[in-house]
Amino acid sequence: MAHYIDTFPGREIVVNNKKHLYFGGTAYLGLQTDEVFQQLFIENIIKYGTSYSASRKSNIRLSIFNKAEAHLTSLVECESCMTLSSGYLAGQLISRYFYTSEHALFYAPNAHSALLQSNNTSFNTYASLNSAVRVHLASKNSTPVVLLDSIDFSGTNYPDFKALTSLPLDKIILVVDDSHGIGIVGENGKGVFKKLLALCPKELIVCCSLGKGFGIQAGAIFGTKERIKIFKNTPLFGGASPATPAGIATLLSSDKIYAEKRKVLFQNLNLFIENLNPIASFTFMESHPTFSYSNDGLTKHLEAKKILVTNFNYPSEETSLMSRIVLSAAHQHQDIKRVTTCINSFLSV
Repeated sequence: MAHYIDTFPGREIVVNNKKHLYFGGTAYLGLQTDEVFQQLFIENIIKYGTSYSASRKSNIRLSIFNKAEAHLTSLVECESCMTLSSGYLAGQLISRYFYTSEHALFYAPNAHSALLQSNNTSFNTYASLNSAVRVHLASKNSTPVVLLDSIDFSGTNYPDFKALTSLPLDKIILVVDDSHGIGIVGENGKGVFKKLLALCPKELIVCCSLGKGFGIQAGAIFGTKERIKIFKNTPLFGGASPATPAGIATLLSSDKIYAEKRKVLFQNLNLFIENLNPIASFTFMESHPTFSYSNDGLTKHLEAKKILVTNFNYPSEETSLMSRIVLSAAHQHQDIKRVTTCINSFLSV
């Protein structure tokens, strides 16, 4: 059931004039309602304006984009980076570029719709993906491009990517959406780029939203200098407006805030796991604040206790129900204890 609200959903939301705890969404660091982060954003809006509806190819160019891209390149430990207005656009730019006769697109299980082109669908298993890629390599000249989500919420990919290692990666261009990882997982929130690079694919390209881990409306692509230069010369990049420069500037000056919020998030995550019994009722990944489940009765029980979680068909009405408890740095310890107490009471019946 959809609930309409009038303010950003922080740790609490008001539904039908009643306060509820909220354990959903993707604002993992709770930045969107953090007063210090908001004030910094406001100061940058005053300097850079509310938006910048001009091409990055214009003869007048804001230097903040290059500065932020250099910063992100250093954080992720890749050769080069480019920013865009959204993570969805980042994924579409990459998949559209490779949607040619010179390449063949293969979608891993649970790949996000941001990576999809035309009528492409994901393989149901890595075994079937592996078989299809090897058949293609044996019979076709086009280069296989395998696209996947780093955090697919099934535990199949992050943190070990064991299923991925079954593929002939040295012959594959690997495209990975790290929207739910960057800013959260890895040292200083650098995401999965370096971990995946160690698997030695023919080429690695990582794209992401910067909204989930960094709290700004923007997307990014990471890869080699040559590849990023090629992407920046596409009509899709040149014709689209960039990310809001105020957001980009806020990202560039918020390292201390991000570090503090990650610390709080992981404290909440550890408290949740320590107090939840049995943890086996959920699918989750190491060091990630999301806990998926398939018991609709639990959702109804929590709502009766005035606790709302992520619970809807995603990404369309035709797909399966997504039920997920999401922790954030905005939650207080009392919130964590309340939700675990409610979960435990339901599961013990």
